[in-house]
This record gives sequence, C-alpha cells and structure tokens, in this order.
Amino acid sequence: MTIYLSPIKFSNVALLKRITEALSHRYSVVPLDVSLELDGVYSKDRGQYYSTQLIAHAIDHANHLDGKLLILVEVDLFIPVFTFVFGEAQLRGPVAIVSVCRLHEEFYTGRTNEELLFERSMKEILHELGHTFGLVHCKSWDCVMHASASVEEIDIKGGGFCEECERKAFH
Repeated sequence: MTIYLSPIKFSNVALLKRITEALSHRYSVVPLDVSLELDGVYSKDRGQYYSTQLIAHAIDHANHLDGKLLILVEVDLFIPVFTFVFGEAQLRGPVAIVSVCRLHEEFYTGRTNEELLFERSMKEILHELGHTFGLVHCKSWDCVMHASASVEEIDIKGGGFCEECERKAFH
C-alpha cells in the first residue's frame, strides 16, 4: 500500500521526518504536494479550519492515486458537531487528514515534549488511515482505532491495530 504524504504549511521538519520514517516501516511513502489552500476552509467564527471541506478539495487529487492520501497540517481542525477534531478520514475512501495542533503537550501544560508529540501523531495517523481502510471505531483500548475525544484518550490507547482490526483491514 502506498501512502501519499502531503504536509500543508507544515513547519516541523523533524516531526515530518520521523513520521515518514515510521510509516515507511509499514507502507510505501511518497511525498506529494497537493497545493491545497487552507484559507478557503477557514472559519472566522471558530478560528479553525473545516476538515471535511479540506478533504472535499483533496478528493480530486486523490482519485487518480493508487493508494491513500494523508494530509498533515498544524492548524486547528473542526467539524460542526465537535469543538475540534484531531483528524478526519473518508471511510473506505482515499483521503485522511491529521492535525498536530492539539497533539502538542504545550497546548495543555506549556511544556514541550517532542516524543509525546510523535507518539500522539502516529496514533492519530494510523487511526485515520484505518478509517480509509474501512475500519470503524474499536472498543478495545489497546487498539489505535479506539475513538479519542481528548488527548488523554490518545495517550492511553494502544499504538497499533488490535488483531481483529488488523485482520479486517489488511487480510
């Protein structure tokens, strides 16, 4: 499986390198510039970016790809029914988006923790990619497909797919 990795206005080069290396252990990772404009999906009322609209704009870029398009951003994302989202993906579709904005520990405590940022980012990336592979939320806290409404829930859930989700998605 090929993952086309498209960071948009993503300034953390060290994190992007670690994510690319980690994903490369499982997938073929190809950098891709989809040149999407974030300004068009910005909500002045919320001060956030509408992730569903961003995915809609990305579909044209993803439909011709033989693999999944993973968009990484540093801006705060939302969908109307939630205060924020860490990411969003199309179920069995070609596009996933993950924001690292609320994955930074300094967002909550003021302290930087690059290792925790990487771990949280990988969990959310695998979670959203799991949706593109057809996985829904899993009840197991050991599984990366467990739903996460807060960063604390990201921290306590597992970092990989449980056996059942692994079997459903990849066999």
